[in-house]
Amino acid sequence: MANSDKRVIFKNPDDNSVVVLCPADNCDLTVEQIAAKDVPTDSKYKIVDKGDVPTDRSFRDSWTCDESDLTDGVGS
Repeated sequence: MANSDKRVIFKNPDDNSVVVLCPADNCDLTVEQIAAKDVPTDSKYKIVDKGDVPTDRSFRDSWTCDESDLTDGVGS
């Protein structure tokens, strides 16, 4: 599946907000490599399908994510 079909979610270590990383499809890295590179050091992350992320951004500051769901890796 193309990188643009995936999203990486993690918690911002500064304020605990949910961050949604949108990889560029034209990148030569896999979504796993992008996550390992771009997620802050020691922060857990989860790779999800684009369709799993809410499209209504009106209340995005209220989005939550349970840390126990962030099981795909840790930023380095």
